Amino acid sequence: MSQHFLLSKAARSLSLARVARMSEEEAHTAFKSIRWAATAGEPVCPRCQCSATYKFQTRKLWKCKACSHQFSVTSGTIFASRKMPIRDILMAVAIFVNGAKGHSALQLSRDLDCQYRTAFVLAHKIREALADEMADETVSGEVEIDGAYFGGYRKPANWAENRIDRRLARNQTGKREVVVIMRERKGITLPFVFKAETLAIPTIVERVHPEATIHADEARGWDILSERFLTRRINHEECYSDGAACTNQAESFFSRLRRAEIGTHHHISGRYLAAYASEMAWREDNRRVSNGEQFLMATTAALAHSVSRQWKGYWQRPK
Repeated sequence: MSQHFLLSKAARSLSLARVARMSEEEAHTAFKSIRWAATAGEPVCPRCQCSATYKFQTRKLWKCKACSHQFSVTSGTIFASRKMPIRDILMAVAIFVNGAKGHSALQLSRDLDCQYRTAFVLAHKIREALADEMADETVSGEVEIDGAYFGGYRKPANWAENRIDRRLARNQTGKREVVVIMRERKGITLPFVFKAETLAIPTIVERVHPEATIHADEARGWDILSERFLTRRINHEECYSDGAACTNQAESFFSRLRRAEIGTHHHISGRYLAAYASEMAWREDNRRVSNGEQFLMATTAALAHSVSRQWKGYWQRPK
């Protein structure tokens, strides 16, 4: 039996110990080289994109010669207005990418010795940056489509006579939402959150190439797809693959998201479900990429992302 990728040496190209031993100056230099890779680490004004700058001697700041804008290495990024040291932010990203099934905010707060609120917002900022890179992507070729419900869990009773059928509407909390996945074989994964599978049809039409072949199960909500796409259906009551139709890669994504919900986060609020689904899609798409490459990808995405309107001042806003 061949060795699993995560057990191989190729999967380990980043050492948390090496990041933890960085001085603040080394971490600052690493941030510069990642954010301004196109100019070999030389600062560029985030406001006017001018590369002619003055450097402050007493603080880690620059001033643009063209527009006189003062900026730091995190100005205009998702880490803007930070209070956490840069080395700790690098540690947070490294810890975040190392979790194959995610990393909880509580555990991250213990790892960084910071408040839970700080770790919660920081993790969601990374998720937002990763999701934003897939905002305009489409899928084509062989595309697997499926839906699964998450959230609103109601724990069953222990005694058989006291158990309830959670499939019935009267025994549900009303908080469950469906994650609909569009997964291109040997390509990318696009997750979306809806109240019901049928509401996903307009998004599927928009994000799937018209000449794509869609693989789906026998759920009635997918019947309308045959009017626009070449579709292949699989009856899961009989088999999981019949040689023509198969949605196993979509099920693989749901397995990862389910393990993250049950084993790592334990509870995912409906308002954040899309963020966690996007994170798991990124992990699934990059499961054969080393943790060092994932670290660079996540840091680059965060430094290329503008200031978050959702998470900036999250705990200070009116409730």
